[in-house]
Amino acid sequence: IIMITVTAPLSTPNPSEGESLVLADLKKNLTPATDLNDKNALAMPVAAMNALLGVVERSSANTLMGLQDELKEASQEILDWNAGEGNRSNISLASGCELFLRYSTRTFLEIPDFEQCRASILERGQRFAGISFKARDRIANSGQDFIRDGQIVLTHGWSRVVASLLLKAAETKHFSLYILEGRPDASGARASEYFSKAGIPTTVILDAAMGYVMEGVDSVLLGAEAVVENGGIVNKIGTNALSICARAHDKPVYVAAESYKFARLYPLNQKDLPSSKRLPLQFVDTTCEPIAPVKVAVEVKVEHSLTDYTPAQFITLLFTDLGVLTPSAVSDELIRLYQ
Repeated sequence: IIMITVTAPLSTPNPSEGESLVLADLKKNLTPATDLNDKNALAMPVAAMNALLGVVERSSANTLMGLQDELKEASQEILDWNAGEGNRSNISLASGCELFLRYSTRTFLEIPDFEQCRASILERGQRFAGISFKARDRIANSGQDFIRDGQIVLTHGWSRVVASLLLKAAETKHFSLYILEGRPDASGARASEYFSKAGIPTTVILDAAMGYVMEGVDSVLLGAEAVVENGGIVNKIGTNALSICARAHDKPVYVAAESYKFARLYPLNQKDLPSSKRLPLQFVDTTCEPIAPVKVAVEVKVEHSLTDYTPAQFITLLFTDLGVLTPSAVSDELIRLYQ
C-alpha cells in the first residue's frame, strides 16, 4: 500500500442534530456519487479510515484496550450507517475498517506506552489519507499498457479507478469505449458524458445488449467493490453476467481495484454474499413518448440485488497498486496485508 504525507491536521466535524461525530467525520470526507468530476474524491474505505483517525484524536481512553473498543464501536457504526443507506460498498468498507484496526493493534504491540502509541497512530495514519490518489495513479500507469490503439473497451457502471486508467490510456492512444447503461442507477449512462468530454469516443449500451455487442469488443475493463480471497470480485449487479459473456466470446476481462478492497471473504456462490438493503426498483417503458411508468402487480415479487459475485475463473488479470496480479495471487497478497 502506498502512503504519502498529509500535513493538514484533522478537524473536528460539525454533526447535524442527532448525528455522531464519527458519522459527521465520514460524511465530511465523502463526495456525492453523482459528482464524477471531483478527482480528489476519497473512496469510501479511505473516508472511513479518516473518520477512525478522528476517533483516535478525540478519544478520552487512557488504555490501549479502551481505545480499541472505541475504534470497534465506531467501525460498526459506520458499517451500520452504510448498510442502512443502501450503498454497495459495504464489503470494501468493512475491509478498510478491519485493516485500520489491525494496523492499530500492530502499533500497540510495537509501542507499549499508550500516549506514544496514540501519537504514532495519528502520525502514520494521516499518511493513509493519500492512499486513494496514489493507488489510482499506480493502477492507471500499469493498466493502461493493456489498452491498445484502435481497440474497443467495454466497461460497466462507474469506477473512479477505471476512469483514471482510461484517461491515462487516452493520453497516448486512440480507442473507443462501450459502457453499459448500468441499471438500476444508470451509472454508466451518467458516466458516458464524462468520458466523451475527455475525448474518448463513447457509446452507451443497453444492459441486455451486452451479448449483442461482445463479438466486436476487444476487452472488458471493470472496477470492483471488493476482491475476495479466491481472486473473484464483488461488483455492481450485472458484472457476473458480463464476465461470463466475455469468456464465451474469448475476450479478456480486466479488473482495476485498490488493495484496500481486498476482503477476507470466500464466497462460493451469490447466496454467500453479505445481505444488504435493497432499494425500491421502478420500471419504465422508454419506447413511449413521454416515457411511461410500468406498474408491477402487488402479488408479483421483484428480485434484485445491488451487487453480484464473479468467480475468479472469469477474470484474466487484476490491476492493483500492488502490481498486475493473476486471480490466484490474491490470497498471498491478502496474507501480507493482514500480517
